[in-house]
Amino acid sequence: MTPPPPSAIAAQRVFLDGGFVAATVHIAQGRIAAVTDFDPDAHTVLPDDAVLLPGLVDSHVHLDEPGRTEWEGFATGTAAAAAGGVTTVVDMPLNSSPVTTTPDALAVKRAAAAGKLAVDVAYWGGAVPENLGALHPLFQAGVVGVKCFLSPSGIDEFGHLDPAQLEAALAELATFDGLLIVHAEDPAHLHADGPLGVRYEDFLASRPPESERDAIRTVIAAARRTGARVHIVHVSDGAVLADVAAAKADGVRITVETCPHYLTLDAAEVPDGAADHKCCPPIRDRANQDLLWAGVVDGTIDAIVSDHSPSTVELKTEPDFGLAWGGIAGLQTGLSAVHTEALARGFALEHLLPLMTTGPARIAGLGARGTIAVGQPAHLAVFRPGESITIDAADLEYRNPVSPWHGRTLTGLIETTYVHGEPVYRRGEPVVARPGREIIAAIEEEAA
Repeated sequence: MTPPPPSAIAAQRVFLDGGFVAATVHIAQGRIAAVTDFDPDAHTVLPDDAVLLPGLVDSHVHLDEPGRTEWEGFATGTAAAAAGGVTTVVDMPLNSSPVTTTPDALAVKRAAAAGKLAVDVAYWGGAVPENLGALHPLFQAGVVGVKCFLSPSGIDEFGHLDPAQLEAALAELATFDGLLIVHAEDPAHLHADGPLGVRYEDFLASRPPESERDAIRTVIAAARRTGARVHIVHVSDGAVLADVAAAKADGVRITVETCPHYLTLDAAEVPDGAADHKCCPPIRDRANQDLLWAGVVDGTIDAIVSDHSPSTVELKTEPDFGLAWGGIAGLQTGLSAVHTEALARGFALEHLLPLMTTGPARIAGLGARGTIAVGQPAHLAVFRPGESITIDAADLEYRNPVSPWHGRTLTGLIETTYVHGEPVYRRGEPVVARPGREIIAAIEEEAA
């Protein structure tokens, strides 16, 4: 029999207000009712080697439903989130079909999600050439922002914007303070589509850092002119962070994210034909990774999110880097992977957590999610920071068992995840509970 949800969880280390303290978190009706001193007689008392975290927030997840549920789906994707300690995700407008570029398409996606959510889900819309001038209705329908590409997206039905269209989208969004999130690669620097062979260095050369750098500079200039809010997704080029920091200092309304694969994987270690490592922009070298970590430390990087973009096994095991699908499956392993690298670099867990909780929540306009605070949903994760695990892709909750961390030993694992106070994930057990809810921006208080 499934035990009842806890009325209180006590731990010697609870992440509160940027640090760890001994505390008891009280739960009532799915929300945090109080936070008090540590109570050894609480309903649930964590062992000393476990810490209690706010549920993580991942604002960059491709759940691929409807239309490409053979790639992922709301059921499997949100189960993987729960197993990774993630209690809120924001779903991307592609690679689902239809793409989320109209209110009607959003309604189709919402219908597909019904009854399948292990964690809470919000939605990004899309900005494409066909819907410029009609972005506001998407926000009225409940998206938290809209995404565009400055180079081909890989999906024919989601076209990219040229510089003039980017400027037009930003000017439109500035009229109602809507957020544009941008896949920033300049197509002028990209290799034409087609076979590249099995050598990773050939793929890496096909998407040089100049592409990312020039595109981000284009976005900064357009944001400066229009006054609009912009967010750059999956930054892989560490050198461009100097431009981002300067723009922030000048008052440009820009935020940026990076991803666990950029912070933990090294281009020099990618084997021939290992397309499970292929993503766009690509995983770069260790020196570049050092620059990204510097951006984590100094605050230039605002969030660390997965860019979970899986596909079928067939598309990810195609050994030619030019033909394989470009996306990393990383939603379930993100915290463990980044924590492992942070330990090696002497970077404390409490300094890492805001980038995986309040940082993504702030970008997506999700209020105080990612905090343990009275009145917030009781989204919590029990983490064992000192315990190691060797990743076996077959054990992950994804629809397709593919991971670039397969076979790697990581330090730190999720023991239990609570969503609205209900235990959704327990290590070693299947995810069966579905207490997740939609977050529709216009009515967030009702949906939360």
